[in-house]
Amino acid sequence: MRVLVTGGAGFIGSHIVTALIAAGHEPVVLDCLLPGAHPVAPEPPAVEFLHADVRDATAVAAALHGVDAVCHQAAMVGLGKDFADTPAYVGCNDLGTAVLLARMAEAGVRRLVLAGSMVVYGEGRYACPRHGLVRPGPRRPDDLAAGRFEPRCPACASDLVPGLVDEDAPADPRNVYAATKLTQEHLTAAWARATGGTAVSLRYHNVYGPGMPRDTPYAGVASLFRSALARGDAPRVFEDGGQRRDFVHVRDVAAANVLALESTDRLPAGALAVYNAGSGDPHTVGEMATALARASGGPEPSVTGEFRLGDVRHITADSSRLRRDLGWRPEVGFAEGMAEFARAEQRASARTEQHASARTE
Repeated sequence: MRVLVTGGAGFIGSHIVTALIAAGHEPVVLDCLLPGAHPVAPEPPAVEFLHADVRDATAVAAALHGVDAVCHQAAMVGLGKDFADTPAYVGCNDLGTAVLLARMAEAGVRRLVLAGSMVVYGEGRYACPRHGLVRPGPRRPDDLAAGRFEPRCPACASDLVPGLVDEDAPADPRNVYAATKLTQEHLTAAWARATGGTAVSLRYHNVYGPGMPRDTPYAGVASLFRSALARGDAPRVFEDGGQRRDFVHVRDVAAANVLALESTDRLPAGALAVYNAGSGDPHTVGEMATALARASGGPEPSVTGEFRLGDVRHITADSSRLRRDLGWRPEVGFAEGMAEFARAEQRASARTEQHASARTE
C-alpha cells in the first residue's frame, strides 16, 4: 500500500514510517516541521516527503494523489501550559482532521488509521466494595492539596479499587487535549458513514521510547523524567507517585498501526473500530521514574506531592480486543524498554514559550 503518514517526521510517526517500510509498504510523509516540535530541522525521511501543514487543504489534496490509505498522526499533544493553548489544540487536532477527511472524501481514499488516546476516558475503571463499578467525578482541589489523591466512591466515599478500562467505557474527557482527541474520533466516524470508508482509532496509552522530545510541557511524563536525568537532576514525581499508567513502547505502537492499516479492508463499509493500545502491564509513575533513574545511574526520584488539576489518578488499558482482532502482541517489556530508553537519544525541543503552536505526535 501507498500510505500517507501525517506527522510522519514526529516521534511516533517516524517509527510508523520505519515499520511500514519493513512491512513492504510505501509511506509518504506530510509534516509541517513547526519549530515548536522541530527546532532543529531533522534529516528528511528516506521516503517521499511533503513539507506542509495538515490544515492546508491544497497541500493535503496533492499529498493524497495515488494514496491507498492514511495514517493520521499529526496532532498537538499533552496538557500544554494552560487554557490559553485551547485554540492551538482545536485548530491543529480538530480543524486539521476535518481538512484531511474532507480531502480524503474528494480523493476517494477510504482507509484511515487515527492516532487516538486513552485520555478520552478520563479516569479509569473503579470498583467500590459496596456499590460495585462506579465513575468518580473529578478530584477536588482541596483533597489534592491535602494529599488525598485517590478518587473516592461518589455514593459512600469509600476507597476504590482501580481496574482495566475497555473500549466500551463511556468517554469522559477531562481537559482540552482529551476533548480534541474525542472530537477527532467523532469526525472520523462521520466521514466513514458519509463515504463508506473504514477507519481504526488506536487509543494510545503512555507511549515512550527512543526519539521522544525533551524538556517540553507537551511531552509525556516519561520524556520529562528522562530529560531531568540527562541534566543530572532527580525526576520530580507529582502526587505520591502511585498513579497507575500503561507504558507502551513506541515500536509496539508502530507495529499496531501497520496491523490496523492492513485490517481496514476487512471492516464493514462505514465502520470505525476503536482499540486500546497498551502493554497490558501497568506500573506506577513512581516505578517508572525509579526504573529510569537506576538504569541511567542518576539520582533517585523526588516525590513532591505537587499536582495538576485535570490529571487523572489511574488509567490502564484492557488491550485484549486489539490482540484478539488483529493478532497484535507487544514485544518490548517494561524493564527492557526503560533500560533502553534511559540510554536512548531524545529529540531536541524548542523553548517552552515556543510551544503554543501545533506539533506532531
